[in-house]
Amino acid sequence: MIKSLKTQNHSLADPAYQLDVLNNYSASLKEQPEFKEKLKEIDLFPLQPTGIEIFQINVGYMCNMTCKHCHVDAGPDREEVMQKDTLEACLEAIRNSEVTTVDLTGGAPEMNPHFRWFIEQVSEMGKDIIVRSNLTILTTAPKYQELPHFFAEHGVEVTCSLPFYNKSRTDRQRGEGTYDRSIEALQKLNEIGYGKEDTGLELNLVYNPAGAFMPSSQESLEKEFKRQLDRKHGITFNNLFTITNLPISRFLKFLLDSGNLEEYMDRLVTAFNPAAAKGVMCRNTISVGWDGTLYDCDFNQMLEMPVEEQAPRHISEWNEERLNNRSIRINQHCFGCTAGAGSSCGGETA
Repeated sequence: MIKSLKTQNHSLADPAYQLDVLNNYSASLKEQPEFKEKLKEIDLFPLQPTGIEIFQINVGYMCNMTCKHCHVDAGPDREEVMQKDTLEACLEAIRNSEVTTVDLTGGAPEMNPHFRWFIEQVSEMGKDIIVRSNLTILTTAPKYQELPHFFAEHGVEVTCSLPFYNKSRTDRQRGEGTYDRSIEALQKLNEIGYGKEDTGLELNLVYNPAGAFMPSSQESLEKEFKRQLDRKHGITFNNLFTITNLPISRFLKFLLDSGNLEEYMDRLVTAFNPAAAKGVMCRNTISVGWDGTLYDCDFNQMLEMPVEEQAPRHISEWNEERLNNRSIRINQHCFGCTAGAGSSCGGETA
């Protein structure tokens, strides 16, 4: 089994060390403009929320996979899992908020023992629900194989990671056999109506580049993914979301090991897009960690950068008004969300 950086006691398992690398690893990185200064140039500093619409919950770092690009450093050897009392606090916050969408992520969120119960509770509130799946989990144990029908029953939007529409690139990024299991899961989702017209069952794919480059046009990639997956496997889906790999955790390790860190950061900084900066996901999203800590986004969560001290920092202290009036914490990794057409959990932002 490939071990997570945390289990390896790797230096990059330390979020503070990751931030130090991004800011001070070389003379080139020290000379890069600060993200704060780029926001000041467009009168967007301090960066502030536009109103919390999406409640994103990382229900645990446990996963059945150990993908090379994973910014969560998730894997079978991670034991952090959100407990039921914390999930209950999340439900209370959702009831007392203007949140419209609850977005469940991990790890493999399906591995949380309270996963189905939580979806049932949120579904009763009439909120939109997104589950971010790695697909392969849906082909493992029988209890996971049954989940597509459970998702359909509760109208869950399924958003799945699929690095590419061919076997070699997918398996190279996520492990041997990943592509075949992913195709099996997609076909099962299609069979019950996901990704089909007029069913209301939304199936979206997520594309992350395999190397030290930014994704190409989301529109053109979506057309090609749809053409190739339909031609090869008869698979249909609704949308493709392109997400830029942020230089943290395992992807940061890849950049360092391959000698691409300075070039990649320069590419992100040079491609800074004011329109993308205005639409970054941290402005309409709150991220809840497995232990209930509140973050501006999932990436800040992995760098252990909770919301600013003046705002509630734990789900048990939920106060939407104070959270909507906070300033969002930033650092050099934020260039990944503002480069080119922008990047968020819903794909391009500009």
